[in-house]
Amino acid sequence: DPEFAQFFADFAFDEVPLQDDLDDRSRMMAILAALIGSQSTETFEAMLPAALGLGVTPVEVKELVYQSTPYVGMGRMLPFLYAVNELLEHRLVSLPLEGQATTTEDTRLEAGAQKQVDLFGEDMADFYQSGPEETRHINRWLAENCFGDYYTRTGLSDAQREMITFCLLIAQGGCEPQVVSHVRANLRVGNDRAFLIKVVSQCVPYIGYPRCLNALRCIDEAAEQVAESNGE
Repeated sequence: DPEFAQFFADFAFDEVPLQDDLDDRSRMMAILAALIGSQSTETFEAMLPAALGLGVTPVEVKELVYQSTPYVGMGRMLPFLYAVNELLEHRLVSLPLEGQATTTEDTRLEAGAQKQVDLFGEDMADFYQSGPEETRHINRWLAENCFGDYYTRTGLSDAQREMITFCLLIAQGGCEPQVVSHVRANLRVGNDRAFLIKVVSQCVPYIGYPRCLNALRCIDEAAEQVAESNGE
C-alpha cells in the first residue's frame, strides 16, 4: 500500500516528531509504552530498533516492559518481552541483563508504601491497610507488588516510570480515573503539563485521536485538582 505508507510516514515520522522539542529517548519510550498498552506487538517490534538506535538502553527497554506488567497483566506483557529478548539476542547482548531489584520479600511492602507516598502524597502512607476487609489485600498488593516490586527497581527514574505508566494507561482506554491519578503523580515528580502534552502528541499516530483527546482531558482535570489543592 504505497500511497498509505507515504502519507502515514510523512505524518508519523516527520510532522509529529517536529511538532515539539521532546527529546528522542523520551519520545521513543513513550511510543513503546503506548504500543504495549494498545497491544500493538508488530508495530512495537518495528519501532524497537529505532528506539535502541536513538539511545534507549537495553536496561531501559527491559524495565519499560517489566513496568507494564501491573498495568496490562502478564498475559498481555509477555509477547513484548519475547520481542525484546529476541532482538537483544540477535544483537549479541548477553542475557539476562544485570539485576535492578532493590527490595526483598521482607522490605518490599515498606519500600512500596513509601514509594506511593513519594509519588502521590502523605495520604497514601497507610493506604495498604485501608478499605473493606474483603478487598484490603488488593491495596496491600498495590503497595508491595506494583510499587514495591516494580517502582523501586533501578534502571529508570521515578519520572520515567510515571511517564511510561501514563502512556500504558492512556493507550488502553477506559482507565481515565487511573490516568488522572498518574497525571498527578507525573506532576509531582516533575513531568509538567507541557511535557505530558508533548508525550500525548507523540502517541497520536500509534493509538489514535480518541484516546489521546481523552488523555488531554485527564491532564487538565488533574492539573485543576492540583491547583485547587494548592489554593490557586
